[in-house]
Amino acid sequence: MEFTVQQIAEVLGGTVEGDATLRISSLAKIEEARAGSLTFLSNSKYEPFLYETGASAVIVGQALELKHAITPALIRVENPYTAFSQLLEFYAQATRTGKRGVEQPSFMGESSEIGAGHYRGAFSYIGDNCKLGENVLVFPHAYIGDRVTIGAGSVIHAGAKIYPDTVIGQFCVVKAGAVVGSDGFGFAPQPDGSYKAIPQIGNVVLEDYVSIGANATIDCATLGSTRIGRGSKIDNLVQLAHNVEIGQHTVIASQTGIAGSAKIGDYCVLAGQVGMAGHVMLANKTTVTAQSGIGKNVKQEGTFLQGSTAFDFKQNQRAQIVFRRLPELEQRVASLEKAKNATEKP
Repeated sequence: MEFTVQQIAEVLGGTVEGDATLRISSLAKIEEARAGSLTFLSNSKYEPFLYETGASAVIVGQALELKHAITPALIRVENPYTAFSQLLEFYAQATRTGKRGVEQPSFMGESSEIGAGHYRGAFSYIGDNCKLGENVLVFPHAYIGDRVTIGAGSVIHAGAKIYPDTVIGQFCVVKAGAVVGSDGFGFAPQPDGSYKAIPQIGNVVLEDYVSIGANATIDCATLGSTRIGRGSKIDNLVQLAHNVEIGQHTVIASQTGIAGSAKIGDYCVLAGQVGMAGHVMLANKTTVTAQSGIGKNVKQEGTFLQGSTAFDFKQNQRAQIVFRRLPELEQRVASLEKAKNATEKP
């Protein structure tokens, strides 16, 4: 696998100082790196190695001030350690499979293109007018519809279905059996009590570093896009309805269902079997515990929710204590009523 320094900087959201056309083919420690290697500097104790490393490029912080001239190109990012770990994640995924080339039978339609270092497994299907970047892996029996775009380094696992017009960013993973871009659940009630399908003509957009779990389903938008933000992770068997918007670095656990046009902020956590009503909004950094139901907007950042319908975590805990004592409280009320009735008798 080879990428230019510029391509890596774009994936990481960084900027390049130096030669952006240098080719990177390996990752290494800063003290051991050689030409063609990419490394990072996050600990100031290792800064002396920056001026003597053989690396072609080094990921560094935005605030780092150089004390001497350097040979490698620099990729400046907010957090070098986090950025390098993102690259390690993809590298581990790609090298673990070891798959490259084209197996037969497989199909790629007219005017479609795929970058170098790719893999197309047996019985995979790629439609017309698709654009797949470098090092994209498409495993057996995967389906990719017409006009789909997939960024460099993304992996489409066996049996995944990517519907037409879907846009998938760089270094994304779509696991086995997932369906991305199927029609949203849109039906208009008719006077006779029947339902008429509403055409769903939007698409799905997965930003960079998104992971979609096995057998998850993500519906296309009625209009516009169903969107999952950079770095967000969707577990197995999650349902995201049409026009749902997920922020950056949000995680959603298995069997959660999000209804149409709901909006979830950045850095949120939704545990297993959470249900969320349509057109509801969750503020950034909201945490929702397992089997909770969300039926109204959550505007306060950092809110911790539990229950169905969910409400404030601490209030819910106190309510659960009272709930467990209801049989005892019922007996006490009955005893008090009996005593009161006894004293009121003539």
